Amino acid sequence: MTIRDVPWTLPLQVTLRSGLQRTFSSVYEALDFLEHEWPLKRGERCQRAAASCTRALNRMTPAAVAREDFVAACLEAQMPAVMRAPLPHGRTRQHGS
Repeated sequence: MTIRDVPWTLPLQVTLRSGLQRTFSSVYEALDFLEHEWPLKRGERCQRAAASCTRALNRMTPAAVAREDFVAACLEAQMPAVMRAPLPHGRTRQHGS
């Protein structure tokens, strides 16, 4: 079964520990990062963010809740997250831009 992604109203730009910046525009992008690229052992906020992202993808919780939990996990991992302006219709950001 394919789960449809849930976009966020405003993308998040996260400054990774390496200093690179990465933009997250949807619940699935955040969940994929949490599950496959997270820099720390999974802590409480990371686990909460992964669970709320999964619930949001299954339409069981609002995407805004998953987004806030992802921001909290990023802060716990010392990776600041800031809101980005929305992209013009039909455009996407590349990772690291």
